[in-house]
Amino acid sequence: MTPHRRSTVLRAPHGFFGRQGGVSPAPYDSLNCGPGSHDDPAAVAENRDRVRVALGADALATAHQTHSATALFIDAPFAGAPPHADALVTGTPGLAVGALAADCTPVLFHAPKARLVAAAHAGWRGSLAGILEATVACLTANGAELAEIACAFGPCLRTESFEVGGDLVEEVTTAYPAAERFFVPARAPAKYLYDHVGFGRWRLEEAGLDAARIDDVGGNTLGRGSAYFSYRGSRRAGQADYGRNLSAIRLPEGTTGT
Repeated sequence: MTPHRRSTVLRAPHGFFGRQGGVSPAPYDSLNCGPGSHDDPAAVAENRDRVRVALGADALATAHQTHSATALFIDAPFAGAPPHADALVTGTPGLAVGALAADCTPVLFHAPKARLVAAAHAGWRGSLAGILEATVACLTANGAELAEIACAFGPCLRTESFEVGGDLVEEVTTAYPAAERFFVPARAPAKYLYDHVGFGRWRLEEAGLDAARIDDVGGNTLGRGSAYFSYRGSRRAGQADYGRNLSAIRLPEGTTGT
């Protein structure tokens, strides 16, 4: 099985996986990697193991995501229930860290000199709270230099599909007045389209990352229902539950330079 998308700036084994290549039945067909769904746990476990094998990892860790600004450094897989967090950072060879999403934005990070990788789940609440900045801070606290950190945005709800109300616009622009430029009027009255990836890229640049080392592999989760799981897409289809896409990364063997 191969990832649906990869980035050219990440010099570590990684992948932004979509919904194809797994064993789950509809409406989770087929690579649903979300333990929080109502899918058969055995199918979810098999799907996650397929991702682990595709990345050449010994283990795969994801957190219990809560749209927070919590980034955790881990050095081993979780023995029991995963902790509440929205980003995981590791320097352990063989351990892949991942982010689950179904419209929210997954962001993968690599600090090659420091031998660190990270995966962040950035919904609009999490990005507003500062999860991307927290991930960068966790990387630097564990030895990474800002200049070496590369990252990539994965498939998510893109601007043309990210319709929001004025209340969300107000919440974001109250915290960051300069973020007004990431909203444009939608066709529907009193609705706006949100360039959430643009907002996230801006926050990472403000945190000190080199713009040339910030990639975006594209992919609209709502625009391609056959390729990605989408929360909004499932609601439009009248489905009671939905699967989760998994984006993950692990350290490469040996040294990589910059």
